[in-house]
Amino acid sequence: MSDPINQYLDILPEVRDALDKGAPVVALESTIISHGMPYPKNAETAHLVESAVRDNGALPATIAILDGRLKVGLSAREIEHFGRTGPAITKASRRDIPFVVARRGDGATTVAATMVVAAMAGIRVMATGGIGGVHRGVEQTMDISADLQELSRTNMAVVCAGIKSVLDIGRTLEYLETMGVPVVGYRTDTVPAFYARNSGFPVDYRVEESLDAAQAMHTKFALGIDGAVLVTNPVPQEHALDATEIDGTIARAIEEMNVRGITGKETTPFLLATIAEKTGGESLQANIELVLNNARLAADIARHYSQLASV
Repeated sequence: MSDPINQYLDILPEVRDALDKGAPVVALESTIISHGMPYPKNAETAHLVESAVRDNGALPATIAILDGRLKVGLSAREIEHFGRTGPAITKASRRDIPFVVARRGDGATTVAATMVVAAMAGIRVMATGGIGGVHRGVEQTMDISADLQELSRTNMAVVCAGIKSVLDIGRTLEYLETMGVPVVGYRTDTVPAFYARNSGFPVDYRVEESLDAAQAMHTKFALGIDGAVLVTNPVPQEHALDATEIDGTIARAIEEMNVRGITGKETTPFLLATIAEKTGGESLQANIELVLNNARLAADIARHYSQLASV
């Protein structure tokens, strides 16, 4: 009997071939294209990230929803479409997937939705910029990203530059601990804070090499312990922003957001754009560099995991 999921899933032929052979594949989200950066920088960055994965021995699979189809791997033309259309495309998390598919619409996948679709295809490693989390002022808003629940249930290694700086990092880490998600530092003892290399909060485990992370995730899945391994990878030193200065910029951006009454899915795109403006583009460049850095590490982890899984 055929898998019913396959009727909704389009896997790029080279990605399908790699998966069939057990070769390393890295999933990439698409909201960073549509909602994370302005055009044409967003499409240019998407191509650079895919190249970074290839250059480090794995195959990239950018994930999105296009005309109601779950796409695992995008063509250059499709990446251009998401870049040009930008925020007009639905920002799709787990809850949105069935509705966007049923209505034959387009959806840019968040971390959570990318994990869902990647898992359907059998991909075990993902790279992103920063994960969502517990928002500042959660006592009033109860705004907690669906990324955290997905990390607790989906078997995958997610490589990121930590938790987005606009969020409440301490509370996000407490939530991840409660949900049993290990937070791993790649050559760092502290959780990076997206634009900044150090949030001041300790990681659960430190690894020195990508093989160490691959061995931990392989053991976790072999033991039948569900959920992701979150690998945090600091932004390269030469592109990092000063933690104190960026915190002040974020605080002013959040104040402006609250005055305008911006909530829900619009908060992160607004804050990223406002912070980029207030930093004279420095935050945007840091964002690009950290994503590339994460893509390279994710490819390394995927290569080692592929070898371990084939034994």
